[in-house]
Amino acid sequence: MSFQQGLSGLNAASRNLDVIGHNISNAGTIGMKSQRAEFAEVYASSAGIVGGVSVGLGVEVGRVTQQFSQGSLNITGNDLDIAINGSGFYQVTLPDGSTAYTRAGAFKLDRDGNIVDGNGSQLMGYNTDTIGNRTSATLVPLQLPTSAPIPARASTELFAEFTLDATSPVAATATPPTPVTTYGTSITAYDSQGIEVPVGIYFSKTANNTWDVYTSVGGSTPALHTTINFNATGGLVASTIPPITLTSQNGTFSVNLDLGATTQSNTKFGINELQTDGYPAGTITGMQIEESGVITATYSNGQTQSAGQIALVNFRNVQGLTTGSNSYWKETYESGQPIVGAPGEGQFGLLRSGTLEESNVDITAELVSMMTAQRAYQANAQTIKTQDQVMSTLVNLR
Repeated sequence: MSFQQGLSGLNAASRNLDVIGHNISNAGTIGMKSQRAEFAEVYASSAGIVGGVSVGLGVEVGRVTQQFSQGSLNITGNDLDIAINGSGFYQVTLPDGSTAYTRAGAFKLDRDGNIVDGNGSQLMGYNTDTIGNRTSATLVPLQLPTSAPIPARASTELFAEFTLDATSPVAATATPPTPVTTYGTSITAYDSQGIEVPVGIYFSKTANNTWDVYTSVGGSTPALHTTINFNATGGLVASTIPPITLTSQNGTFSVNLDLGATTQSNTKFGINELQTDGYPAGTITGMQIEESGVITATYSNGQTQSAGQIALVNFRNVQGLTTGSNSYWKETYESGQPIVGAPGEGQFGLLRSGTLEESNVDITAELVSMMTAQRAYQANAQTIKTQDQVMSTLVNLR
């Protein structure tokens, strides 16, 4: 019988050495999770009963489990190197169309702007609007608009905030009269093709707390547009300001003029803020990935727009996942169906852009385990040798 126990011990120790060797060889693999061999006793159900106690038949490797502890984070500076700090997996679509899950966050862009890993598998996430709000609960391959510029947007509103000098003389009574263009500035609007249309906004004082507003389009002579009034505290009295009609080579269009934040006080004339909601076409120049997984792209026209949100997936029983090559896991009946969400939601971890998660293999611990497994292998070999000596003694009895 000892031959059977010793042989099972040799097999189990050899399997354990295989697991340890696999861990050590993947100590530098991004997102790799170490494995552990778990042993179980083997008993016969109807043989080997001595004094009511069943004598064991040896040992076997009951299961090889994954250790899903967090790996160390290594800063790389590459925007598309993304580490998960906490629980969760990336969902990727393999080149053959099947779905897999990974912790290896070394991504890049392919020629079509898709975010892919080194094997060409596409990273999955959510569609968002331009400010990062999720627009659908369906996962789609994430793609950046690298092949074509974002289209131009026509201006619909001009926002301008000024501080007017309350001590300025009435323009008509000043000596010499104050020119219309003394207090004002120019702001750029855009038509539907992104063509610039300069718009001048000027102020001329007509009475205490009263100013005329002049506008010009494309360098034309300023024309009276409206009149604004201020209250005793210098706040703008609410009034309806008519839109400005603009002309470009593509025709005419109107934009609203918002002066609501303009004030009057005993200070020099100042331009506090100028904004327009239009812009020309632009190509992508950079990107940033937030902790929440929202991808924000920067464009040559100065705009920043969200281009999607990276999704994370988890499982009720991560030990039920089946392992595969290229640091992939796949769903099984034992793992249960995937739970899909976004970084930072519920139990999902946060993302760290410019960082990679290293393997969680502890080389020191693995070397100690390797020495222990080697001694176990030698000990089991010794039991077989001893049993052989016992059998030899029995055979040589006279």
